[in-house]
Amino acid sequence: ASLAMSSRYDRAITVFSPDGHLFQVEYALEAVRKGTTAVAVKGDNIIVLGVEKKSTAKLQEPRTVRKIHVLDDHVCLAFAGLTADARVLVNRTRVECQSFRLTMEDPVSVAYITRYMAGIQQKYTQSGGMRPFGISTLVCGYDRHGLHLYQTDPSGTFYAWKANAIGKNSKTVREYLEKNYTDDVAKEEKECMKLAVKALLEVVESGGRNIEVATMRPGEPLKLWTDEEVDTFVTALEAEKAAAEAAVASGATA
Repeated sequence: ASLAMSSRYDRAITVFSPDGHLFQVEYALEAVRKGTTAVAVKGDNIIVLGVEKKSTAKLQEPRTVRKIHVLDDHVCLAFAGLTADARVLVNRTRVECQSFRLTMEDPVSVAYITRYMAGIQQKYTQSGGMRPFGISTLVCGYDRHGLHLYQTDPSGTFYAWKANAIGKNSKTVREYLEKNYTDDVAKEEKECMKLAVKALLEVVESGGRNIEVATMRPGEPLKLWTDEEVDTFVTALEAEKAAAEAAVASGATA
C-alpha cells in the first residue's frame, strides 16, 4: 500500500504525500548516499578534508576528476552525489563570491556563502518543472570569525559541524568521528589530519591510493596534498597501528 501511495505522490516535486513527505527530495538524498564518501574535521587552527577518489580509467586524465572545489581564496567544498549537479552549484556559488567581493569590497563570510548555496538547493524543491540537486556538500573556510565547517543537503537545510561525513557509508564514518573527536584532538593539527584520514580509511577499500586530502588554515589558501604526501601519511598511520597492535599482543603474552 505504501508503495502505491508513494508512486502517486513522487511524480511532482511540489506535492506533499499525506504523511508529510516530499518524495523527490528523499530520492535526491538517496542519490547522495550512493556518492563517494567525503569527510571533514575542524580543528582550532586547521580544517582537514578527505574524499574517496573513484578509480579513473587507464587513459583518463585524473586531474579533471575533482571532488574538492575552491569557491574563493578562503572557502572550499567537498561534495557527494551527482558530479554534474555539483559543477552547476559550484559555478553559481563562485560567481556569487566574486559578485559579493565587487559590491562589498570584502570576501564573503563562510556562513553567508553556505546560506546562499542552501537557498539555491531549497528553491529547487519548491518549484515545478525542476528537480532537486542530487548533492550534499561540506563547506569549509575561514573569515574574521575563525574557521567554519558547514554541511548542506538537497532539501536546503544547513548546519555547522565540528566534524562530519557525507556520501556512501557516511553513518559509519560519522560514528567513528563521534567516538574519536575531542577538544584535545582539535588543538593538534597532526591529530586532526590523523582523525580525518583514519575515518576515511574505515570505509575506503585499497587504502591511501583511493583517497584525496586537502587542508586549510586561517590566512592560507587550500592546500591539496600530492599523492606522495597521502601515501607517506597513510604508510605512517599503518606503521603506527601495527606497532600499537604489536604492543598490545606482547602485553597480553607477558
